Amino acid sequence: MATFTDFVRSNTTEPHRIRTRQILKSHPEIKKLIGQKNPATFWVILGCVTLMTGMAYLVRDQSWWVVVAAAWFIGAFPAHTLFVCIHEAAHNLIFRKPSANMWAAIFANLPTVFPTALSFKNFHIKHHAFQGVHELDADLPDWYEAKLINNYAIGKAIWLLLFPIFQGIRTIRCRELAVIDKWVAANMIVQIAFDALIVVLFGWKALIFLGLCLFFSVGFHPLGARWIQEHYLTLDKEQETYSYYGRLNGPNLNVGFHNEHHDFPSIPWNKLPDIKKSAPEYYDTLKYHTSFVRLFFRFLFDQEISLYSRIVRKERGRVTIADQSKPDLEIVQTQDYPAKVTA
Repeated sequence: MATFTDFVRSNTTEPHRIRTRQILKSHPEIKKLIGQKNPATFWVILGCVTLMTGMAYLVRDQSWWVVVAAAWFIGAFPAHTLFVCIHEAAHNLIFRKPSANMWAAIFANLPTVFPTALSFKNFHIKHHAFQGVHELDADLPDWYEAKLINNYAIGKAIWLLLFPIFQGIRTIRCRELAVIDKWVAANMIVQIAFDALIVVLFGWKALIFLGLCLFFSVGFHPLGARWIQEHYLTLDKEQETYSYYGRLNGPNLNVGFHNEHHDFPSIPWNKLPDIKKSAPEYYDTLKYHTSFVRLFFRFLFDQEISLYSRIVRKERGRVTIADQSKPDLEIVQTQDYPAKVTA
């Protein structure tokens, strides 16, 4: 693959809605999975919140090297799992009531210090609807990011280390999506109260430990390779979404099944492998990753891969800003399918 010096331009709309329709036509049995919920995800949330809070207590009086090592080698994993749970809640895939999903996301957000769960929901849904549209897709790097980081290992390492900061700055450009509602406010109030409680009961070192868990879980860590895996043009200059089929799909709740998720965002994490099994001719022909560790080091040291290794587009298709990114559910509800599917 050649070195990218600018984003790759596309004149087409994002590819997933087309494939969703094709797969449902070929495999109507998948419709039974659409609209299902997985309330067991809340028990995962409870376990990870308890684990991380317990670890914060245990490291409160430890040396800084112990705090950093505990965050990198242990804490990053439940922190990443909680991020996936927040992602599930963003798609209303845990409980049937949207409000219950929002409270689940707020609870899952607690050990990761910054009140991002409900803001993430608002921006992430539009990532599905407008994949690659620069002013609407906050998953896409900014122009300045790509130019600043370039394709050298040190720049990419710093970018990964500070990934949550870069991710937050990106949202500024998405002016059409800016939302401060009662749920975002509730997220902030609950999070600030929890952070204050951690400092009062355990001390500042415990809170810093939790913050490090967040930064490592999505940044300078093999788990951070997930962001490269999903949409960076690492294996093919035309395929813009990639799945990961490796061992970390276990603790990460199948988040690696990313093509499957984009094609069917109304199906919960525990059913994503069933999509691939039902429609292998659509997924076995796509390129995919099997190792976050290999991808992590390849991203750092392969100068053919940079932040420019992304597809951007102007074409929004017929999708409106109000779209809630449920193309699979919408297709099933508007077509003559025999089974009843619920949101």
